[in-house]
Amino acid sequence: MELDESRIDDAVLALLYLGLHQGARAWKGFDWGAMERLYEAGMITDPRGRAKSVMFTEEGLERSRQLLEQLFGKRA
Repeated sequence: MELDESRIDDAVLALLYLGLHQGARAWKGFDWGAMERLYEAGMITDPRGRAKSVMFTEEGLERSRQLLEQLFGKRA
C-alpha cells in the first residue's frame, strides 16, 4: 500500500499536541521519518538527541491545535 506522508505528518502533528507540556513541549514517541519531516517543515525543533521531547515552533503549535480539532474534534 502506498501511503500519503503529508496526511501522516498532519496526524502526527495533531497527536503531538495531546502530549503538550511546559508551554510548547511535546513528547516525541512517533515515527522518526514523520518527526524528521515535521522538523524540516519548521513545525518542531530537531527530534534527534537525548531529550524525550521536542519544542513546537510558533507555527507548529498553532497548526497542531488546528489539526487536532479538524481531524479528531467531535462534530456538532
